[in-house]
Amino acid sequence: MEHQSPKAILVVSFGTSYEASRKATIEIIEQDIADAFPDHRIYHAWTSKFIISILKKRDSISIPTVCEAMEQMIHDGIRSLIVQPTHILDGIENNVMKEAVLSYKDSFDQIVFGAPLLATSEDETRAIAAVTSGFKNLKETDALVLMGHGTTHQINTAYAELDRHFKSLGHSNVFIGTVEADPTIHNLVKEVTAFQPTGIYLTPFMIVAGDHAHNDMAGDAPDSWVSQFSSAGFEVCPVLKGLGEYPGIRALFVEHVKEAISALY
Repeated sequence: MEHQSPKAILVVSFGTSYEASRKATIEIIEQDIADAFPDHRIYHAWTSKFIISILKKRDSISIPTVCEAMEQMIHDGIRSLIVQPTHILDGIENNVMKEAVLSYKDSFDQIVFGAPLLATSEDETRAIAAVTSGFKNLKETDALVLMGHGTTHQINTAYAELDRHFKSLGHSNVFIGTVEADPTIHNLVKEVTAFQPTGIYLTPFMIVAGDHAHNDMAGDAPDSWVSQFSSAGFEVCPVLKGLGEYPGIRALFVEHVKEAISALY
């Protein structure tokens, strides 16, 4: 029976304190994976202990850490494990998660990691198609500006590469920057100004529309992305939609699980 299966998929996310975005992104990703692989038991964990603490105190919702999820699976008799992150890149957060998982490797027969969202050029192509399909009514004279998180890890160069990939596929009016690394909002304002758009749509290139989307991107503070583009003289429309809300993005995670299972079995 299914509940006795020794095979499991652990879906690992950073987490979010925004309930609506959690339900529209992380929970649906987990459900899509559960629906696609009914012969596996589905577990989840978040990597942000700070956000886990907020949900526990504010909403009485308990989300396990990676270590807690691993211990639960050992208790449940799981022997074969696929770990699927909902991280965008294989950066610091993903590496720390993998180290935590592998500290339990002696308690499992097999552990295989699914790739984060963007692991190959084909992943980028599919992600670009997923996002642009959500903006079919975008005029050629409008700019779509994507807010990535950014990282001090060397993989941060993926954002500039992704920007070039958008443009190589004919999306010359799409621009991507980051909150915490390069390209910065200052780089973006210059680049977008040179494009001379009639209007700007801002949306997060993050799995959830959380703090960064609500505050750093769409907030009222003078240093928010909305404020800075508005100050530059543009009409700006923020779209608070996490990547997990795009069916094509969720399908890509399911595909990564499928690839991991193929490698395992």
